[in-house]
Amino acid sequence: MGEGEHSLPRILIDDRQDDVPLDIAGLSALAEETLVGEDAANAELSVSFVTEREIADLNSRYAGEDGPTDVLSFPMGDLDEDGVRILGDVIVAPAVGARNNADDPAGELRLLVVHGILHLLGHDHMDDADRADMWSRQERYSGIAVGARSESAREEPA
Repeated sequence: MGEGEHSLPRILIDDRQDDVPLDIAGLSALAEETLVGEDAANAELSVSFVTEREIADLNSRYAGEDGPTDVLSFPMGDLDEDGVRILGDVIVAPAVGARNNADDPAGELRLLVVHGILHLLGHDHMDDADRADMWSRQERYSGIAVGARSESAREEPA
């Protein structure tokens, strides 16, 4: 690979929190596996891990919801000068995720990263059929079944 070239997919990670220790390499590999598995290898996305305060601000500004959430996705879909699809940004609040599933916070973070990526790829969970498909894809990549999460985390991820 020449200077300035990057392998695809490109995963840009930014950890702007210190509440929860993260396996950055593992989460980056998971993001890559998800994109390749979803036939979106010719793509770039960013994943940012942020504080509850930062995600609460984003949630208020862009979703009109008060308080923190666990994950937000901001799709772009543009092509860069090399024809690489710029998917957008996934924003995860590890502290919220850890609370959602105190028995397996690392698993919850895997689930949230995959969940955000699937939204960038156009999947949603607005009706039963779409929800079943998205949850199946989440489980395939993250290894976490939404229904198997602890009772306190039975609500759908954002």
